[in-house]
Parts: sequence; structure tokens; C-alpha cells
Amino acid sequence: MSAHHDAHGAAADHDGGAPHGTRKSYLIGFALSVLLTAVPFAIVMADGIVGPQTAAGICMVFAVVQILVHMVYFLHMNTKSENGWTMMALIFTVIVVVIALTGSLWVMYHMNANMMPGMGDMSGGM
Repeated sequence: MSAHHDAHGAAADHDGGAPHGTRKSYLIGFALSVLLTAVPFAIVMADGIVGPQTAAGICMVFAVVQILVHMVYFLHMNTKSENGWTMMALIFTVIVVVIALTGSLWVMYHMNANMMPGMGDMSGGM
């Protein structure tokens, strides 16, 4: 074997200390993802268990938790890999998600209030 081959072989064995997932961690991530999808789905489909605002809040909380599960179990983001840059990516992602969620809720609320005047209390029966 040449020194050139040994250098490339050694470099191919690792990728800078980034952790690799095990079958167990992938199965845990998959189970959590299914659970975090099934619970909000069941709440929405079982109409009448909770109010629409509560159901929307529960769905948003579960969505944020599911994003974190995907980042940890499938993207292997933690404070140790890549000298902490993955944690910076996580923080940036959380900020973007919070801005997107609050902005979307703000726009939808104001569109409903401004485009449907006189329909302030939409919970009344017909």
C-alpha cells in the first residue's frame, strides 16, 4: 500500500468527529416522530375534545418538539460536533421557527379581523 492510499483510507474512516446514529437512536427518533404526528392528528380529528384555539396551540407545540426531535435524532445536532456550529444552527432554526409561527398567526388573525368585519364572534351557531 502506498502512503497516498493510507492517507485517504484514514480520512474516510471519520468525518471530523460528527456522531453517527445507531439503529436504536433512529428507531427512537422514528417512534417519537410518529407519536408527535399522531397525537395532534387525533386531537384535530376528534372534533369537540378541545376548542379550536387550544387544538392549534397543541399542534404548534408538537410541531416545535418534532423539529427538535428531527434535529437531534436524524441530523445529529449537538454541542460537541463541528465545534458547536450545529448548536448555532439549532438556535438560528428556533429563531426562524418562532418568527414564522408568530408572524403567520399575526397575519391570519388580522386578515380575519380586517377582511371579515361584523364576523367578530364566529363561534355562534346558525
